[in-house]
Amino acid sequence: MLLKKDKRIKKTSKKFFGFAIAVAFLLVLCFYLIMTCSGKWLVQLDEFKHVKWVVLLDGQGQDMERNDMAAKLLREHRVDSVLILGRRIYRDHYNTDYYAEDLMKQGNIDSSTVFLARHNDASTIEEAYTIIPWLKKRNADTVLLVTATAATKRAARIFNSLAGGKPHFIATDGVSDYFVPDAWYSNRESMKIWAKEWGALLLSHFDLWNIDTVGVADSVYLAPIRSLTEERKVDFIDLQKMLPSVKRKIDTLSTPQPADTTTTQSKDTTTTAK
Repeated sequence: MLLKKDKRIKKTSKKFFGFAIAVAFLLVLCFYLIMTCSGKWLVQLDEFKHVKWVVLLDGQGQDMERNDMAAKLLREHRVDSVLILGRRIYRDHYNTDYYAEDLMKQGNIDSSTVFLARHNDASTIEEAYTIIPWLKKRNADTVLLVTATAATKRAARIFNSLAGGKPHFIATDGVSDYFVPDAWYSNRESMKIWAKEWGALLLSHFDLWNIDTVGVADSVYLAPIRSLTEERKVDFIDLQKMLPSVKRKIDTLSTPQPADTTTTQSKDTTTTAK
């Protein structure tokens, strides 16, 4: 009896030991994958020869790296038009205006090919709702998204899910000084980006669950999306309309007003009556 009991104990011990080794191996494997591959899983850098539209999502750094990317693609004739997105930062000022001003300083860029999408969207999904109907209305085929390195895969998935395949969105990044996909743990800023983007990616799966695609009829704009050329025409026309009213106001202020003689005439009439 004791011999059989010892055999059962040894057999159970071997199973437990084997299970513990398997668990330890899986934990080591998961740790290895997280440390070496999880940063790369956030990144999607698509190759392309030519697209008609490039979209610069909001959130550029101080060096305006997305502007540099767009200017380079325009010079190489790999894109035809640029759509710049920018949030309202205070009162009636938008990031879009500053981005566009910086882009045009790079020279030899046709203002009719640069479009401004002013918005107050707090997320990539809301940005997609803003511009997808506008792009659909213009029969865009393939659209390049330029965003942060760690956000490329998430942004492409969100836009393609909401667009329903038309247009098709591909993604690339500007130059990133912080996030290192192969070694995201190498600096504190890169680790923060890694944690934030994995949380955002998982949340986007929940947000897009059983959601309808966006059509042309779903367009709701905070402000009209226009090219820089159209913006300047609107500003010129508005100024011309204001000039007549301003001129009338100036003439009114500069013309001497006749004195009020009503009181004087009333006094003279009273004196005569007496």
